Parts: sequence; C-alpha cells; structure tokens
Amino acid sequence: MTSHKVIRYPFSAVVGQDKLRLALILTAISPRIGGLVIRGEKGTAKTTTVRAFAGLLGDAPLVNLPLGSTEDRVVGSLNMETVLTTGRAEYQPGLLAQADGGVLYVDEVNLLADHLVDALLDAAASGRVSIERDGISHSSPANFVLVGTMNPEEGELRPQLLDRFGLAVDVAASTVPDVRVSIIKRRLAFENAPEQFIAQWEGQDQEISDRMAAAKDLLLAVELPDLILNQIAWLCSRMEVDGMRADLVITRTALAHAAWEGRTVVTEDDVETAARLALPHRRRRNPFDAPEMEERYLQETLQEARNFFKDNEEKGPAAKITDEETGAEAYTDTDQPTDEDGMHGTAQASAQTTGKVGTAGTGEPFRS
Repeated sequence: MTSHKVIRYPFSAVVGQDKLRLALILTAISPRIGGLVIRGEKGTAKTTTVRAFAGLLGDAPLVNLPLGSTEDRVVGSLNMETVLTTGRAEYQPGLLAQADGGVLYVDEVNLLADHLVDALLDAAASGRVSIERDGISHSSPANFVLVGTMNPEEGELRPQLLDRFGLAVDVAASTVPDVRVSIIKRRLAFENAPEQFIAQWEGQDQEISDRMAAAKDLLLAVELPDLILNQIAWLCSRMEVDGMRADLVITRTALAHAAWEGRTVVTEDDVETAARLALPHRRRRNPFDAPEMEERYLQETLQEARNFFKDNEEKGPAAKITDEETGAEAYTDTDQPTDEDGMHGTAQASAQTTGKVGTAGTGEPFRS
C-alpha cells in the first residue's frame, strides 16, 4: 500500500503571526495550559498556521473534530453487549483518544455544541478522557494540544467556555503593504512548487521542532520564585478575573516560556508574555474599549505589580503580614489607609501564600 506524504505549508514561512505561532509552541511544550482559541475573520491564515504547526510534531496525529460529531464520536463509547459474552464492555475510542500525543483541531469551535466543548476542554486540562455507562467506566490517555478557531462575526463562545481555554489570540490581516506582498509571494511560490518551497524552509522548521523538544525536557527543571508567583497572583487580582484559572494558566505558560527560552528560572518577562496570552479574553471590560486601551491597561498593571514587590524588597510601602488565624503570609500596601471597622475601605493585598521555590510538575504547575 502506497503512503502519501502530507503536503503542509511550512510553519516558519507563515508571515505576520508571531503571537499566534508562539502561543501554539507554548501549548505544545505544556499541554496542561489548556488549549488555544484563535479568533479572527476569514482569510487570516488560522487553519494554515495550525496545520503547519502540526507538521512540527513529526508523526503525531492531527485530528479534526467536525461540527456535526456526536458525543460518542468525540468521547468514545462502551459496547455493553459484550459484557454478556466476555464479562467486560468493549471500548471504542473517540476523537479525543485518537488525538493523544498530537493536535485536536476544531474549526468554528464557537458553533460546536456546548456539552461537546466542555468534554474536549475537560480532556485537554486533565490529559485523559473518561466515559461511563451503566455503572461501568473507562479512562484513556488524551494528551493533546487543543486548538479551536472561530470567526467572531458568526457568534461568540459563551464567556464560561471561553474562560476555559488557556490562551486566546486575536488575528487580523496586516494593514502593512509590504507584509501583504510577502504573504502573496510566499503563497504563490508554495502553490507553484510545493516540494521545493517546503525544502527551502525545512531547516528552520526542524530548528523549531528541536527547540520545542528540548523545552519539554527542560520544563520539569524550571524554577518558580516566590516573588514571581506573588506578582502573578497580584496581577490577576488587579485585573479582576474570575476564579483561579487565570493564575494557573499564566503560571504554566510562564514556565513553558522560560523553558522555550532555555532558562531554568521564570522571570518577569515570562510573566508578561504569559499575561498577554492568558488575560485579555478573561478580563471584565467595557465592550466599547478599544484594543489599544486593553493593551495599555495590561501594561500599566504589569508595571504596578513589579513596582509593588520591588518596594517590598526595599522595605518600602509594601510590607509582609501574617494572618493570625491561618498563618498565611501575604503582602499589603501600607500606604493605603485602612478602617478598623471595615466600613470605608480595605488594604490592597495579595492573598497568595508564599512558600519555597517550586518546580513545574506533570500534575501541578508548581509545588511549594
């Protein structure tokens, strides 16, 4: 039987989507980040970039999840009839299990049924897919990079589902003529002589693939200083995001970015990169806020977090306090007046407890 080589556009040849390419790389280094949703209008190379990225993973599968898929097709099924003859239910793997070790790609994820989005997000976060029928359960590995694309003009994901995607990237066609010319030239060269064009970029793609593999190996050794962890907690608190998911995603993404850069300690630059990918789709904001306002607010808040903990290190306005009841240590801004009766305001604080330097783990982003 003759095998046919899949012809994919080279990842390195994609023009003008650096933020998207980095987000894909980081989710591959640390799938526990929880997946990536790519939002943009038609013709912005969303699908091309995802398919090109899958080519960096070698023989890893690229599984497409069609919109019309049933729950059994996605999650898998248990054949209960075999219990009578063999004493056990026969498991038929679904698309989630088939994507193990590769990429699960959902085009127009905003049009997928909510319960199916929940199922694939659960699997992406846990690394396993579980199914239960009539008291019999089965669990299979499902470690994959989850990537969903959507055109906001066709409808948005519910906020509860959007929040469950670890990272989000908005893509748009470049307004710079030189960039648009480069895109056209490369696309025509690929269409006219695909094998020659792929060979031209093969070396750069291999470098990225090798660097990703090295980063995966390094990830477990990356250290997370307490100062950085407190900055993350302080930042998420100030950005008014719901729950703790943003803190965890930024932490995991910062660890992955440090590994990608070949470092064994997370820095403020890693946190900034992670925050730009993990926060904008989670923050409560005015629908009329311009993108540049969002960027400016994030930058200002990041700088505030750095200054706050820098002051603490220099014995400035930030001071460490200990909760007498729980023993938890937190930082509070002593320049802010407090009211003993709690009627007129409270001190600004980061309630994240401190501990020893942690390292990335397979089940937790850090251990203290």
